[in-house]
Amino acid sequence: MPELPEVETYVRELAPQLTGRTIQAARVHWARIIAAPSAEQFADRIAGLRFTRFGRRGKYMLLGLSDGSTLIVHLRMTGKLLVKNADEPVDPHTHVLITLDDGRVLHYNDPRKFGRMWVVGDPQEVLYKLGPEPLGEGFTPEVFGKRLAGRSAAIKGLLLDQSIVAGVGNIYADEALFRAAIHPQRAGGDLTSDEIGRLRDAIQEVLAAGIERRGSTLGGSSLQNYVRPDGTQGNYQEEHAVFRRTGQPCPTCATPIERIVIAQRSTHFCPACQPLE
Repeated sequence: MPELPEVETYVRELAPQLTGRTIQAARVHWARIIAAPSAEQFADRIAGLRFTRFGRRGKYMLLGLSDGSTLIVHLRMTGKLLVKNADEPVDPHTHVLITLDDGRVLHYNDPRKFGRMWVVGDPQEVLYKLGPEPLGEGFTPEVFGKRLAGRSAAIKGLLLDQSIVAGVGNIYADEALFRAAIHPQRAGGDLTSDEIGRLRDAIQEVLAAGIERRGSTLGGSSLQNYVRPDGTQGNYQEEHAVFRRTGQPCPTCATPIERIVIAQRSTHFCPACQPLE
């Protein structure tokens, strides 16, 4: 569930805390979290290395290490990276612990255990299939249109395809389609150039707003999709226009928000503002 704004918030808030810190040790309590190298090799691979640089590609965190390798973290549905003091208790859903040289510990917490970590020399080994960055200069209406051309699938499902555009997920796809006044079931290849331009702009707007508000925190305390590295919530959920607002009035026209399923994901929209033409 953490999407581009949540991952970007992690990168921005972890960087000042971890840059220059040396990894003293690591423990893995759920082996499947580690995609590469093996879980048995993971601790030896990163022990003694410093965190040197922080970046993001789509929904992937890129934590650079002092030997030139990169620790890649994908949070999937419920993964979280939390910085805690050594004397703080370890939650039962914490599956990786990375001890730092200042006594603090980086906790990877994930109730559903879907997240993954890689330590690689070249991040492209993991990221090579990703489409353009939606906030990058290369994400033009022309580029976006070419990726949608000839596609008969629903535009909502296409926005979830990370090879078309990297970093957009369920929350921000619904919000962008609402801003662009496009029904989520419209075929991607049928959008006009004007609609593609509006949707590109809307994607950038909702992602930027999500970053500004430090992401969207959803769910109860036992299964929240996302919290910031200090354990506090994001705030963008307070500005959602349609996502998870089924039956509530549209903020534009007061028509009740509807919910359907597209690409096996809950999809929320206003039937009046986003007509299926």
